[in-house]
Amino acid sequence: MSTEIARHWRLNAQRYKLVGEVCPNCQGKIFPPRDVCPHCAQEASQPPFQFSGRGEVYSYTTVHNPPEGYEEGAPYTVALVKLEEGPLITAQLTDVANSAVEIGMPVEMTTRKLYTQGEEGLIIYGYKFRPQLARA
Repeated sequence: MSTEIARHWRLNAQRYKLVGEVCPNCQGKIFPPRDVCPHCAQEASQPPFQFSGRGEVYSYTTVHNPPEGYEEGAPYTVALVKLEEGPLITAQLTDVANSAVEIGMPVEMTTRKLYTQGEEGLIIYGYKFRPQLARA
Protein backbone atom coordinates (compact mmCIF):
# COMPACT_ATOMS: atom_id res chain seq x y z
CA MET A 1 0.00 0.00 0.00
CA SER A 2 2.86 2.45 0.70
CA THR A 3 3.84 2.53 -3.00
CA GLU A 4 0.23 3.35 -3.88
CA ILE A 5 0.19 6.23 -1.39
CA ALA A 6 3.44 7.61 -2.84
CA ARG A 7 2.09 7.36 -6.39
CA HIS A 8 -1.05 9.25 -5.41
CA TRP A 9 0.98 12.01 -3.75
CA ARG A 10 3.00 12.46 -6.96
CA LEU A 11 -0.25 13.00 -8.90
CA ASN A 12 -1.75 15.53 -6.44
CA ALA A 13 -1.15 18.58 -8.65
CA GLN A 14 -2.99 16.95 -11.57
CA ARG A 15 -5.78 15.55 -9.43
CA TYR A 16 -6.51 18.52 -7.19
CA LYS A 17 -5.37 21.65 -9.03
CA LEU A 18 -5.53 20.93 -12.79
CA VAL A 19 -1.85 21.72 -13.28
CA GLY A 20 -0.59 21.27 -16.83
CA GLU A 21 1.88 23.17 -18.98
CA VAL A 22 2.23 25.50 -21.97
CA CYS A 23 4.21 24.34 -25.01
CA PRO A 24 7.28 26.56 -25.49
CA ASN A 25 7.04 26.12 -29.28
CA CYS A 26 3.37 26.70 -30.18
CA GLN A 27 2.04 28.07 -26.84
CA GLY A 28 -0.62 25.32 -26.77
CA LYS A 29 -2.07 24.58 -23.33
CA ILE A 30 -1.49 20.93 -22.33
CA PHE A 31 -3.27 18.79 -19.74
CA PRO A 32 -2.09 16.49 -18.34
CA PRO A 33 1.61 17.41 -18.70
CA ARG A 34 3.41 15.47 -21.43
CA ASP A 35 6.89 15.14 -22.85
CA VAL A 36 5.64 15.83 -26.39
CA CYS A 37 3.13 18.56 -27.31
CA PRO A 38 -0.08 17.09 -28.80
CA HIS A 39 -0.48 20.26 -30.93
CA CYS A 40 2.94 20.56 -32.65
CA ALA A 41 4.73 17.29 -31.72
CA GLN A 42 7.72 19.17 -30.26
CA GLU A 43 9.28 18.70 -26.82
CA ALA A 44 6.84 20.15 -24.27
CA SER A 45 8.32 19.88 -20.76
CA GLN A 46 7.92 23.28 -19.14
CA PRO A 47 7.21 24.82 -15.75
CA PRO A 48 3.71 24.07 -14.40
CA PHE A 49 0.68 25.99 -15.67
CA GLN A 50 -2.39 26.36 -13.41
CA PHE A 51 -5.68 25.97 -15.30
CA SER A 52 -8.66 28.00 -14.06
CA GLY A 53 -10.83 24.91 -13.58
CA ARG A 54 -13.69 26.52 -15.51
CA GLY A 55 -15.10 25.33 -18.80
CA GLU A 56 -18.19 23.95 -20.47
CA VAL A 57 -19.65 20.55 -21.26
CA TYR A 58 -18.54 19.66 -24.78
CA SER A 59 -20.17 16.21 -24.83
CA TYR A 60 -21.40 13.71 -22.24
CA THR A 61 -22.81 10.28 -21.55
CA THR A 62 -24.47 8.59 -18.59
CA VAL A 63 -22.75 5.46 -17.30
CA HIS A 64 -25.22 2.80 -16.19
CA ASN A 65 -22.82 -0.19 -16.08
CA PRO A 66 -19.64 1.18 -14.47
CA PRO A 67 -16.26 -0.54 -14.34
CA GLU A 68 -15.24 -2.39 -11.20
CA GLY A 69 -14.61 -0.01 -8.32
CA TYR A 70 -16.93 2.71 -9.60
CA GLU A 71 -20.29 1.05 -8.90
CA GLU A 72 -21.08 3.21 -5.87
CA GLY A 73 -22.40 6.27 -7.70
CA ALA A 74 -24.02 4.63 -10.74
CA PRO A 75 -25.66 5.83 -12.80
CA TYR A 76 -23.39 8.86 -13.22
CA THR A 77 -22.54 11.27 -16.01
CA VAL A 78 -19.09 11.54 -17.57
CA ALA A 79 -18.36 14.57 -19.74
CA LEU A 80 -15.78 15.92 -22.10
CA VAL A 81 -15.14 19.34 -20.60
CA LYS A 82 -13.58 22.05 -22.76
CA LEU A 83 -11.54 24.18 -20.38
CA GLU A 84 -11.51 27.97 -20.85
CA GLU A 85 -7.84 27.65 -21.79
CA GLY A 86 -8.57 25.13 -24.56
CA PRO A 87 -7.84 21.51 -23.58
CA LEU A 88 -10.60 18.90 -23.57
CA ILE A 89 -10.56 16.67 -20.51
CA THR A 90 -12.75 13.78 -19.43
CA ALA A 91 -14.33 14.00 -15.99
CA GLN A 92 -17.30 12.84 -13.99
CA LEU A 93 -19.98 15.45 -13.29
CA THR A 94 -21.29 15.97 -9.77
CA ASP A 95 -23.89 18.09 -7.97
CA VAL A 96 -26.24 17.89 -10.97
CA ALA A 97 -28.98 15.45 -11.98
CA ASN A 98 -28.02 13.28 -14.94
CA SER A 99 -31.12 14.50 -16.79
CA ALA A 100 -30.17 18.18 -16.29
CA VAL A 101 -26.81 18.02 -18.09
CA GLU A 102 -26.63 19.91 -21.38
CA ILE A 103 -23.95 20.57 -24.00
CA GLY A 104 -22.58 24.06 -23.39
CA MET A 105 -23.39 23.98 -19.66
CA PRO A 106 -20.82 26.10 -17.74
CA VAL A 107 -18.96 23.93 -15.22
CA GLU A 108 -16.12 24.28 -12.72
CA MET A 109 -13.68 21.85 -11.18
CA THR A 110 -14.24 20.57 -7.67
CA THR A 111 -12.52 17.86 -5.62
CA ARG A 112 -14.55 14.78 -4.75
CA LYS A 113 -14.09 11.12 -3.83
CA LEU A 114 -13.41 9.00 -6.91
CA TYR A 115 -13.30 5.51 -5.38
CA THR A 116 -12.06 3.41 -2.47
CA GLN A 117 -9.01 1.30 -3.25
CA GLY A 118 -8.04 -2.08 -1.88
CA GLU A 119 -8.80 -3.92 1.32
CA GLU A 120 -7.20 -1.12 3.36
CA GLY A 121 -9.86 1.29 2.11
CA LEU A 122 -7.54 3.99 0.73
CA ILE A 123 -9.94 6.73 -0.44
CA ILE A 124 -8.84 8.27 -3.73
CA TYR A 125 -9.92 11.86 -4.37
CA GLY A 126 -9.66 13.74 -7.62
CA TYR A 127 -11.30 16.31 -9.81
CA LYS A 128 -14.88 16.25 -10.98
CA PHE A 129 -16.90 19.09 -12.46
CA ARG A 130 -20.09 20.69 -11.17
CA PRO A 131 -22.33 23.43 -12.60
CA GLN A 132 -20.62 26.82 -12.12
CA LEU A 133 -21.70 28.61 -8.98
CA ALA A 134 -22.91 32.19 -9.27
CA ARG A 135 -20.03 34.66 -8.89
CA ALA A 136 -20.42 37.66 -6.56
